[in-house]
Amino acid sequence: MDIAPNQSSTQFLTLDESAQVDAALLSSPEKFLTRLTISSLRILQHIAQEYDVSIESLTTKQIIAWFEKDAKARREEGVEVAYLKW
Repeated sequence: MDIAPNQSSTQFLTLDESAQVDAALLSSPEKFLTRLTISSLRILQHIAQEYDVSIESLTTKQIIAWFEKDAKARREEGVEVAYLKW
């Protein structure tokens, strides 16, 4: 499966990828976890790019700090400013 590192911030799983997961011989919980894992990879790629490090070099502190920064932007400036649109 190809992973697009510069994917839109509002779409972490393409329709094609979702169809591939649906077609996989997995239970519903396994399909959910697969979708979550692909989406998580996309977020980690974005975080690593912002810190200018490899994904493998990201630390727990950096990931937490990034989520705090994104949440603060959402609260203070609106959802359109945040990377995660929820």
